[in-house]
Amino acid sequence: MSTATDSGLFDLQTLTPLHYLGILFALVSGVIHLRLGVGFAPSPLGLSFLFAGVVFLVASAAILADYRRRLLYGLGIPFTAGQIVLWYLINFAGGGKSFPADVGTFGWIDKVAQVLLIVVLIALLRRE
Repeated sequence: MSTATDSGLFDLQTLTPLHYLGILFALVSGVIHLRLGVGFAPSPLGLSFLFAGVVFLVASAAILADYRRRLLYGLGIPFTAGQIVLWYLINFAGGGKSFPADVGTFGWIDKVAQVLLIVVLIALLRRE
């Protein structure tokens, strides 16, 4: 496990298709969170979206750089699951929205990406 290789910052030789799938799902969720964060900023909700978006993007870069991948898999599972739980509690359990009718396109894309990211992270954690 290295933080960089002689060929540059990213260590792409050790990545598998499963890694790339996980990175894709994290990038999708990260971009959606950044988009929502900009829309809600500077409220606390907007800042929390921005924080989550940055975490997804930085973690993806760290995976590409082969930086503590196993730790990132292990931390990524509860972080992403927490995103799903908080989303449900804020929007449906504590809000006036109806599930699943009021989820919306971004909500569906984000939550599907997050569930699939958790599946990928579990698979990667078990492989190493």
